[in-house]
Amino acid sequence: MSEPISGSAAAAAGGAAAFKAIGGAAGVAAGASGLAAFVVMLMVRPRTRGEWAVALTCTVVSSLGGGAAVVQHFGLQSWTADYIGLVALFGLVFACGLPGWAIVRWVFNYINRRADAGIDDIYADLRKGMGQ
Repeated sequence: MSEPISGSAAAAAGGAAAFKAIGGAAGVAAGASGLAAFVVMLMVRPRTRGEWAVALTCTVVSSLGGGAAVVQHFGLQSWTADYIGLVALFGLVFACGLPGWAIVRWVFNYINRRADAGIDDIYADLRKGMGQ
């Protein structure tokens, strides 16, 4: 007869199995980008449904793309080999998603304010802003 295991050990084993079933690194990327989108939209409420869709899309894309770029740049692929490394990558991917929506919102606000301006006006404005 096998020895009984404690409830917490069984829960940990079940959690690890569920995590493996999700896909490990893919589960980390999906979870972190979704959580980043959730946090961003709670802090900066979208004003319209269209803005909500853009916020969700931009946050997820910046999480995945930015997180992948950071992992690639610093050679962190080996972190996917164990659970603690995946937790660290979750935080990294989450953090990369946070500025995504803010940057896109700033760009769209800039474009909307200058909707009637010509390309030469935009270019002059950008040069002036850069101190040239």
